[in-house]
Amino acid sequence: MKRRQTFKGKYKCKNPDKYKGRVGNIIYRSLWERKFMLYCDKVNAVLEWSSEEYAIPYWSPVDSKMHRYYPDFWIKYINLRGDAVDKIIEIKPKAQTIKPREKFWRTYKTYQINEAKWNSAIEFCTENNMQFQILTEDHLF
Repeated sequence: MKRRQTFKGKYKCKNPDKYKGRVGNIIYRSLWERKFMLYCDKVNAVLEWSSEEYAIPYWSPVDSKMHRYYPDFWIKYINLRGDAVDKIIEIKPKAQTIKPREKFWRTYKTYQINEAKWNSAIEFCTENNMQFQILTEDHLF
C-alpha cells in the first residue's frame, strides 16, 4: 500500500512583528498554506496576520453538535484603494469547494461540515466588520 505523503511543519517568521499570535508555534498543514504564510510574511501590503488563532463556533449537520472551527488565516492588509481590510481566509483545493453528489457519502459529509464552517465564518465576519474568502489553487498559482 502506498503511503500518502503530507506536507506539514513549523513556519519560522521572518517578520515576527507582523504576526499576531503565538509566533513560535506557527504550523502549516499543506504546502499551499506554507506558500500563503511566505506571502503574508513578505508582502508589505499585509500589515498583520495569524494562522489558526480564531475559534469560530459552528453547528455540525453531521453529528448535530457544536464544534469550533479554526480558519487557516486572518490577515489585515491595505487594498488597492488604500483601505485597511480584515479578512478570514481558508485554503482548500477547488474540488473540496464544490458540492459532491450525495451518493459519495464520505465526501458529501466532509462538504456538509465545511459548508457549516464557512457559513459560520461568514456570519462571524459580518458581525466583526471582516471579510471571508476561500482560496484555491486558482488563487495561489
